[in-house]
Amino acid sequence: MRTTKNQKLILALLEKINTEISAQEIHFSLRQQGSSTGLATVYRTLKALHQEGLIQERVSPTGESLYSVIKHEHHPHHLNCVSCGESIPLNDCPIDQQLHQWCESQNFTVYYHTLEFFGLCDRCQQESGKK
Repeated sequence: MRTTKNQKLILALLEKINTEISAQEIHFSLRQQGSSTGLATVYRTLKALHQEGLIQERVSPTGESLYSVIKHEHHPHHLNCVSCGESIPLNDCPIDQQLHQWCESQNFTVYYHTLEFFGLCDRCQQESGKK
C-alpha cells in the first residue's frame, strides 16, 4: 500500500496520542498542527486505513466512531453503560488463545477484534435502585 500524506499524518497522530479518538477530534488536532485537511478527507483516510488493517474503529455507546492504531500486544475490550454512556476498558482478552486456534485452523488472518459488553455501571445501578 502506498501511504499518502494524510494517512501518514493521521497514523502519526493516532500513535502519538495512544488512545481512541473521533474523526472530529482528529480533524481538530490536524488543524491545530497547521494542516488544511478537511473533515471529509479525514473520514476517507480513516476508511482507507481501516480497510488496510492499520487502524481499528469502535462505536461507543453513544454511537460515535472512535479510532485507534491496532496494537496486537494489547487491545482493550469494554464494559459499556447503556444509561450514562461510560465505557470501562478491560485489560485482559478472554478469547485470545481460542481465537488463535480458530484462525490457524481456518487459515484466516485477523487484523483486530473487539469485545463489547452492554449493561449498567455501578453508579447507574445505584441511581435506578437495581443493586
